[in-house]
Amino acid sequence: MELNMEIMQAKHGIHCLELPLIEHRHLPDMERLSSVLTGNAFDWIVVTSPEAGLVFLEAWKAAGTPKVKVAVVGVGTASVFEQIPESIKHLLCLAFTPSKATGRILASELPKHGNEKCSVLYPASAKASNEIEEGLFNRGFEVTRLNTYTTVPVHHVDQLVLNQALSAPVVAVASPSAVRAWINIISESEGWGHSVACIGETTASAAKRLGLRNVYYPTNPGVEG
Repeated sequence: MELNMEIMQAKHGIHCLELPLIEHRHLPDMERLSSVLTGNAFDWIVVTSPEAGLVFLEAWKAAGTPKVKVAVVGVGTASVFEQIPESIKHLLCLAFTPSKATGRILASELPKHGNEKCSVLYPASAKASNEIEEGLFNRGFEVTRLNTYTTVPVHHVDQLVLNQALSAPVVAVASPSAVRAWINIISESEGWGHSVACIGETTASAAKRLGLRNVYYPTNPGVEG
């Protein structure tokens, strides 16, 4: 639904049907982000999703590409920054990725300079939990969170494609928002109980809370899992 279908098909020989169920919308904090970057210096920028990365890059360029040090949750998010032109890559340093691609582990492992105050800018989805800022705050970080975007269900789903998706033996989802959107769809389809492959533990936990069964997820979050 929001996975890299080309990877799954090319590397694993899996026939995939892509069914977009959510879309992203910018929020007022998106407009604030560039001015915050212009007027403040942060020890870390924490980015935990590809969409958050794209939003950050847009604001960073609008702010004049100030020098920043970025921590990303995993390789999927890191890949967004590969599009930066070579001429300005030295201004954005991808300096940290946690040992496991989850917000909880990122918050527990983000490097901190002794007992000094360490400032973090966290541009995120409005629907993201408070796990990261709470974890960092408990370790003594000063965290500024900006809810730069949110996710909403798409207005229209092609019925033919939906029927194919409902018959698929496995549904792959890459975020709690995608899980919620799928739940809304299958609520009108009695008896759906196929397997659900989640990109990571956070998405799998959301799927289980919402009543899905046969939920699977890799030890190390990511499409490769």
